[in-house]
Amino acid sequence: METMIKQKIKEVKKGDQSAFEDIVSFYQNKVYHICLRMVGNSYEAEDLAQEAFIRAYTNLHTFDEKRKFSTWLYRIATNLSIDRIRKKKPDYHLDAEVRGTEGLDMYSQLAADQALPEEEVESLELQTYIHKEILALPPKYRSVIVLRYLDELALQEIAEVLDIPVGTVKTRVHRGREALRKRLRHV
Repeated sequence: METMIKQKIKEVKKGDQSAFEDIVSFYQNKVYHICLRMVGNSYEAEDLAQEAFIRAYTNLHTFDEKRKFSTWLYRIATNLSIDRIRKKKPDYHLDAEVRGTEGLDMYSQLAADQALPEEEVESLELQTYIHKEILALPPKYRSVIVLRYLDELALQEIAEVLDIPVGTVKTRVHRGREALRKRLRHV
């Protein structure tokens, strides 16, 4: 798959804009979900994902073809998300209820296994609570926790995405897990 992406990048560099559409189609869901897990708001995540692709397109000439394109793209999306978090004042509508429902938010719309309704509600409440606690972590810990456990990237890939040493990634994963464990100890 990486070979096909590298071929598309060469086509884009030669001036074929439609080749970039294929790249966007291939990565759009992954980039959107990275942004969503970082900022916790679907509208902002859409904006950030779009901005990530725009930045990738305009800076494609700086991409080192010896590296994985996905890592470079995820790094752009993660950095944009972190920048947005830093600039943003506290926002209390992230977990706002869905209109016309009682007690349901957007996180509760996640797909669940066929379980009893009570179990589904408990599971959704727990997911929502854990996601809130992840969002409450400092950005440097939140980013590695999201990339490691929600996006399931390897430590080396996280290091490349965030442009930090692997040892720093390991430290932040450990400290982020400990901070999350302290926040969730009463659950």
